[in-house]
Amino acid sequence: MNKGTIWTILGVIVAILIAWFLVNILFSVLAFVFKLAVVAVVAVIVFFVLRAVFTRDGSERP
Repeated sequence: MNKGTIWTILGVIVAILIAWFLVNILFSVLAFVFKLAVVAVVAVIVFFVLRAVFTRDGSERP
């Protein structure tokens, strides 16, 4: 085995480690964005439900 082969193998290993790290960060960010979107949708639904409940409640009183 010559030096070129050893550097190639080390380069591949380092590339795999960096790619693993970057993909892990990417999936973490995507999971956070997805959670944020779901929370926003649920918050909007809850807001409109609460508004409808309190608007209906207030309109029945004289």
